[in-house]
This record gives sequence, C-alpha cells and structure tokens, in this order.
Amino acid sequence: MRLAIIDLGTNTCNLLIADAGKKRYDILYQGKEGVKLGRAGIHQRRLTPEAFQRAEKALQEHLQIIGRFQADEVVTIATSAVRDAVNRHDFAAFLFEKTGLKLKVISGEEEASLIFQGVKMAMGRVPDHSLVLDIGGGSNELIIPFGNEIAWKRSFPLGMARVTEQFPVSDPIKPEEAAAIGAWFEDGLAPLWDQFREETPVRLIGCSGAFDTLADLLDETPPGTKFRIAQDIRLEDFDTLSTRVIGSTAAQREKMTGMDLLRLEMVVPSFILIKLILSLLNIKFITQAGFSLREGVLYNRINR
Repeated sequence: MRLAIIDLGTNTCNLLIADAGKKRYDILYQGKEGVKLGRAGIHQRRLTPEAFQRAEKALQEHLQIIGRFQADEVVTIATSAVRDAVNRHDFAAFLFEKTGLKLKVISGEEEASLIFQGVKMAMGRVPDHSLVLDIGGGSNELIIPFGNEIAWKRSFPLGMARVTEQFPVSDPIKPEEAAAIGAWFEDGLAPLWDQFREETPVRLIGCSGAFDTLADLLDETPPGTKFRIAQDIRLEDFDTLSTRVIGSTAAQREKMTGMDLLRLEMVVPSFILIKLILSLLNIKFITQAGFSLREGVLYNRINR
C-alpha cells in the first residue's frame, strides 16, 4: 500500500510518502513546510490563531502532494507543541474541519520510541554505548540503546522554539547569552547525566533537523538535495563548524551553503546543546541518521 506520514512538529510539518509492504518499503517523497507552532504561545501552552492558520496552510500543501502520489492512507502525528497546548482539542477540530485530517497527538514517550525505530531502520543495528538525540522545536528526545532495543528513553521539554522564546539574544549571540542557554540545558537534562554516572557513551547518534543541517553545512549541499541514511561526522569538523555558526550573525548564516532557512534561528541553540552533550559526556564520535519519527511510523507498519 502507499502510505503518507505527516509529522506536525513544533517548527516544521514533515511529509513522507512510501510504498509499504511486509518487511519492505520504498520511499517516494520527503518534504517539509514551516509552521512555527511555538511562536508567541509556547510558554503559555497555547497555540495562537496564527499557528492554526500556518498549520492549515502546511497541511493543505502536503495534501496536494499526497493527492498527486495517490496515497492509500494518511497518518498525521502531532508532537510537543500540540500535546502541551491547552487548546489542542480546538486545534485538532479546526484542522479536521479544514483538511479532513485527524491528528494523532502522541506522548513524549511514544515520540522517543518512534524516533528509535526510525534510527534502527537507518542503521540496521544501533550500537551499544551510544546516545540517540533528536532535537525538536518543542522537545528533545534522548534514547540509550542496548541490544538494539531501548534501555532508557526520555522526552525533555527543552526544544529550540522554547529557547528562542525564553532567551532573546543578540545578533550574533554574546558569550554570556550562550552560557545562559547552556546552563539551562544542563539543568534541564539532569536525568540524562544521572544515567551516565559510571560509564559514558562513545557515540552520539543525531537525527532530525539540526543534524540534517549539520551534515548539509559540512557537505556544502543545499538543504534537501542529498539523501542520507547514516553519515559519520568527525568531531573536529563539528567543533570548527559549530564555533563558526554560533559566532555568526543571522545574515551570515543565511549565506552559508547548506543552511536551512527554517532553522536560521534555532541552529545556534541546537549547536550549543550538541556541544554541551559532547563535552559533559566526553563523546568521541558523531553519526547523523537520516531517519527519525516518520520513518519510525513506517518501520512499525512494515514489521507488524
């Protein structure tokens, strides 16, 4: 069957279309639209009327593509910004009325599980002594694997849209502003540090937007033009690039080959978070996984 999977995230609305059979799949299309659901409302746990409209517009764009591919089924998943919003039921009803799509709002635990399944689809076997990280607009999911299954998982409401709303920064960001964001991450991730009191991970496996942008910037390829399943990234290359990006102005980032304009603001706190995790856990290797939540939904479908 032909399956369309929509991931309505806090910052972007992502679409995957694939032919799915028993233990097999063929990805036909991947795309995204900006929605910025967290803008001006995420700390009040409310989706604004403008967020309603941006979400509808993105879904209508995706529906046109889904129609061209003649998908048999559409699965629409909503994550952090929607699940935390006090008006999420009004939001879901509005989108159903306008698009006919029924939102499935998933918990942070479910999100982490689907992300891991997507990474497993990309890598085949997720190595022990790794830490899987998905950086989102509303939340960050962290997973510790063992024996190619989940040993520990947690969704933290520390997403990049929350950072940009809570920490107005200079352009370029000042060292003391970056330090304040890093301290906020360090405090919020206390349960993660507790998991590694005796033994730290060797490899960070990063998936979703920030790591896609990282790989595009390093390869100097325009966003969305290079399909990757898994790509190793040298620590030295990340250190050099992250220092350059964090120290840049928005105008300078806009001119960087590989920069996704949807992540122009959020890439700076994303790289601050990655640097913090690498440093505090003394991680030596980075792998960018091209699959995440949407592919996790596909993985479950073909393996059920």
